[in-house]
Amino acid sequence: MTELTKTDLKKRALAAVRDYGVHLTLFRNAVDAWAGLNATDMECLRFLFLKGVATPSELARQTGLTSGATTAMLDRLEKAGLLERRPNPDDRRGTLITPAQGAAERAAAWFASARNAQDELLSSYSERELEIIADVFERFAQLWDQEREKIRSAR
Repeated sequence: MTELTKTDLKKRALAAVRDYGVHLTLFRNAVDAWAGLNATDMECLRFLFLKGVATPSELARQTGLTSGATTAMLDRLEKAGLLERRPNPDDRRGTLITPAQGAAERAAAWFASARNAQDELLSSYSERELEIIADVFERFAQLWDQEREKIRSAR
C-alpha cells in the first residue's frame, strides 16, 4: 500500500470538509421539506435558537431577505407555532422575535435520528481522536467567521 503524502492528505481532508458541507446542506433541505418549511425559515429558527431573541431587522440581515420577505417569513413561522412576536421594551415601536415555547423541542425531534447516528459514529473514536475532531471543527468555525468578516470589510 502506498503511503499518502501530507499534500495528498490535505487534499483528502479538504475534499471531506467540502463533502461534509454539501451533504449537511442536502440533509437540511430534506428536513426542511419534511417539516414543511423552506431553507430560510429554518435558518431563521437556527439563529433564534442560538441567540434566543432578535429583532426583525437582525433576522433580515442574517437571512438576506428584504423587510417584506422577512415579515412574510415571520408570519409563516408564527402561524406554524414556532416563534412569537413581543413588544420591544427598549423601543415601543419595535418588536422582538423569540422561539415559541416548545419550538426547540419540536425542532429537536426532527433531528433525533441524526443525533443518534452522530452519537453512534462519534462513539467509535477514542478520546484522543475526539479531541482532534473537535479541534478541527472549532478551528473551521473560527476560520469561516474570519473569512466572513473579511468579505464584510471588503464591501
